[in-house]
Amino acid sequence: MSVVIGWDIGGAHLKAARVKHGRVEAVVQAATPLWLGLDSLETAFDAFCAELGRADRHVITMTGELCDAFPSRRAGVAGLAEIAANHLTPATPLLYAGRAGFVELRDAPSHADDIASANWHASAALVALRAPDALFIDIGSTTTDIIPVVAGRVAAIGYTDAERLASGELIYTGMARSFVMSLASRAPFRGAWTPLMNEYFASSADVHRILGDLPEGADKMATADGREKTVAASRGRLARMIGREAEDGADSDWDGLAAWFAEAQIRQITDAALLRLSRNDLAVAAPVVAAGVGEGLAAEAARRLGRPCLGFSSLIAAPAEASHCAPAVAVALLGANQEALSSGPESL
Repeated sequence: MSVVIGWDIGGAHLKAARVKHGRVEAVVQAATPLWLGLDSLETAFDAFCAELGRADRHVITMTGELCDAFPSRRAGVAGLAEIAANHLTPATPLLYAGRAGFVELRDAPSHADDIASANWHASAALVALRAPDALFIDIGSTTTDIIPVVAGRVAAIGYTDAERLASGELIYTGMARSFVMSLASRAPFRGAWTPLMNEYFASSADVHRILGDLPEGADKMATADGREKTVAASRGRLARMIGREAEDGADSDWDGLAAWFAEAQIRQITDAALLRLSRNDLAVAAPVVAAGVGEGLAAEAARRLGRPCLGFSSLIAAPAEASHCAPAVAVALLGANQEALSSGPESL
């Protein structure tokens, strides 16, 4: 395949990567909040098809089947596959079914359980080709994947969302869309502990915007209050989490509060990594491969784990932005590999 476009259809974003002769040429993403309806997805598909141009093959992975637009995962897989097929004609796209490899659209119903939320597997399968022993940590806008690669194989304990949550390989915390009350139940403010408001007043994007480590373009959704995406506005939203207004404290108070929540988040990620590593199936010297808009957090987790850290983009000799769309890039590169198409990732 000379040109392959990989698509990652998420519940909040559509991401795509164009690969030509095995090299990443372009990476794009757009906000597509499927819980508000599917129109944004249709629009993004049209825009990206025009921007990325023709392809010899389209390959798709997804997590958006979980959203409220569909009554079940199985219905979501079928619905998203149909939308993709309508926009990617005349080429017939292939679906990434994780442990089952690539399957044709007509086989989606019989492989729905394999296709659903398998984008993590695509990324880990690609990492396994480049780093035979590694701990892959992908911190996106919403979730974090922690996937060991051992002896060139994906060594995940879980496969479904439920299994991965239980094993510590999936954590529902991310760089932009996590509700602040999911990071902790209380926080320190002016020398005393204060409970949090269990309301969506602020997000993790506000926390990281205040701290200055939110990558540009990482926060594509509307803010909790619909107001602007500035440090001052983020401080005001964070103040609401403890029942206050921004004028109730100095900037340093809110910066300190943001630092507390960021620390609580990195502890969640590091604790999950330590849980998985406690199985002792990954070599102590194996590096962390960091990906996602939160790859800086993944690098900090690697430091705390005492492991070297490699960037996903550097591992595949791709532009830096490829890391922010790792599953789309991975599925495109896997799709460009004829052996992967014929035998599936288990043979890689």
